[in-house]
Amino acid sequence: MRYAQLVMGPAGSGKSTYCSAIAKHAEAENKVIQVVNLDPAAEYFDYEPFVDVRELIQVDDAMEDEDMQFGPNGGLVFCMEYLLENVDWLRDQLGDGDDDYTIFDCPGQIELYTHMNTIKHLVELLQQWNFNVCGVFLVDAQFMVDGPKFLSGTMAALSVMVNLELPHVNVLSKMDLLTKSARNRLDSYLDPDPNALLQDNEKTSTWNSKYRKLTEALGQIIEDFSLVRFHPLNIKDEENLADLLLTINNVIQYGEDADVKTKDFEYPDPEEENVEDGD
Repeated sequence: MRYAQLVMGPAGSGKSTYCSAIAKHAEAENKVIQVVNLDPAAEYFDYEPFVDVRELIQVDDAMEDEDMQFGPNGGLVFCMEYLLENVDWLRDQLGDGDDDYTIFDCPGQIELYTHMNTIKHLVELLQQWNFNVCGVFLVDAQFMVDGPKFLSGTMAALSVMVNLELPHVNVLSKMDLLTKSARNRLDSYLDPDPNALLQDNEKTSTWNSKYRKLTEALGQIIEDFSLVRFHPLNIKDEENLADLLLTINNVIQYGEDADVKTKDFEYPDPEEENVEDGD
């Protein structure tokens, strides 16, 4: 069995930083977690990719083509579809080793996960290649400190969960950048009650008052599905990283099929005991 995290989220949510932090944390624990860059528009990341999709195609290739003339978003979608048309390249790059643990650093174009089937098809391929896959969806904690922003981020997370149909962990990233007061307010958003959070915002503006029923309906959707909760991520806190990684590893059943070390349960040899007694 092989294991994989599919790291998703809006642009700027800290996906590549998360991938780098998890890989370094695993290295410090004498474990190997390899990172695959699936973002054809990436310019810089703080890790050495095990596989880099830019060796196959880059977003500039699609944007500079005179026939296609794609913009940045269309070019990125084209690149991901091109990857799926060349899955043999990806499979060869990944190899076929057992017990591999791989993090896939995905692009920051949210529609790839919320309503398009591109990433879903990629997930199906990984599962065919014997990967246990967990979706990890990052949302910047700095944009989740009031009701309306919480509603937007939570709806995005829920859309991804419903579209991909994967075991899923939602993460509030960049906790280390929040002020102490903002961190205190954020506690109520980790396992949220949408109706309670949104009621506080009805009186703050004419917009909230006018569209109160729509807001309540969206909050009710989140409540009815009862799937979305968030885990905080502070990449400067090793204990926090360890807790989050443990949660994800439990989801993908990492290590559960490891062989038991029988030497830990061996009984002493009676003959050796007799020899020692005779001495």
